[in-house]
Amino acid sequence: MSPMASTLTVGFDLDMTLIDSRPGIRACYRALAERTGTFIDADLAVTRLGPPLVEELAHWFPPERVPEMAGMYRAMYPSIAIAASAAMPGAREAVDAVRAAGGRTMVVTAKYEPNAKLHLSHLGIEPDVVVGDLWAEQKAEALREYGASVYVGDHVGDVRGARAAGAYSVAVATGPCPAEELDAAGADVVLTGLTAFPEWLDGYREAPGAASRA
Repeated sequence: MSPMASTLTVGFDLDMTLIDSRPGIRACYRALAERTGTFIDADLAVTRLGPPLVEELAHWFPPERVPEMAGMYRAMYPSIAIAASAAMPGAREAVDAVRAAGGRTMVVTAKYEPNAKLHLSHLGIEPDVVVGDLWAEQKAEALREYGASVYVGDHVGDVRGARAAGAYSVAVATGPCPAEELDAAGADVVLTGLTAFPEWLDGYREAPGAASRA
């Protein structure tokens, strides 16, 4: 049995769910472009956050250079992107609401795990578990391991990850995917943002069958 299976465990995505990383990521792509002499449309890149870094880099570099560019980007990232990125409205309150309910929180993200942890530490957001380098259905591995019954994310890939894990999919329309797309992907509920999450969580916990979902 999972170490967290006996209590409410809620997973959160990172980029555009808990943090607005667009300013930092934009700056990092511009620095990479300057360093390599390769054009990268950083403004376009930050409109499609969610998938792994290598998928975005493949738009700008030939396949054989993508691993090297990913390493360069990740090495530059802490000094460029961390301080420039802010918490999304309601992020701290959402994490606190789970804790106030006696639950545990985890972050499951496609972002390089060391950089994900730097973001959270910088912003003073302290989940119980952070797992990086997982995208879409891969996220189900971590969600199942830690017994998460709810997963919150802004991308259709997050919806797919929640569904693959058998977790309740809470989508927030704060990233690249509009509410209609999240709903069509199979989200159980679509919120305008994390500011609505504490109230939703109260209702979820009070609904019939809540104890069996924890």
